[in-house]
Amino acid sequence: MSIRKSHYDPETEVLSVWFVASGRRYDYEAVPPEVYAAFRDAFAKGRYFNDHIRDRFRYGMITEA
Repeated sequence: MSIRKSHYDPETEVLSVWFVASGRRYDYEAVPPEVYAAFRDAFAKGRYFNDHIRDRFRYGMITEA
């Protein structure tokens, strides 16, 4: 899994992740700031994402208008 980019909104605790293969954006809800900080600082972002974010937070695919 390759992550193209990510964005975190500390007010809403929403982590937005764009994936390289699909080009799609997914928003993950209620991600604590410390989880985002560890993800941001991780050397292997894909591995951290799989181990600590994927399937642990409610998410939805965002269709950009």
